[in-house]
Amino acid sequence: MGHEDKGHYALKHKGKSIQPELSDAIKAQAADGMLPCAAAHKTAKTLGYAPKEAGVQADLLELCISQCQLGLFGYSPNKKKFNPDIDVPEALAGAILDAQDEGRLSCRQCWDMAKDHSISRLDMGSACEKMEIRIKPCQLGAF
Repeated sequence: MGHEDKGHYALKHKGKSIQPELSDAIKAQAADGMLPCAAAHKTAKTLGYAPKEAGVQADLLELCISQCQLGLFGYSPNKKKFNPDIDVPEALAGAILDAQDEGRLSCRQCWDMAKDHSISRLDMGSACEKMEIRIKPCQLGAF
């Protein structure tokens, strides 16, 4: 769904219903209609849900996911948060190229690679951006 669908996220999930425990916890983490990515993940983990389910609940509540931990969206004023001057170590570049499929890596793969290479998730997103590797799908279902 694109920006023109903002405020209509629930349409992606016809037939899904609010799960009160998860929904209430997500609402408690949201402010001004925004739910930070990290808060969605933490809430899901704490309550024993998959990140995707937290994303579904956020959509059903018409909350916008913000502050993507890979820097892809949800930052002001530029929407994204990348370091264009990042130096991508050869080992990381090789791992990215080996793992990519048709120029894409999943969000989960990026998180795992960031951990394996002892870099921040934001730096991982910046490395992918610099290498023109798209990150998809999002663990929360934002894209």
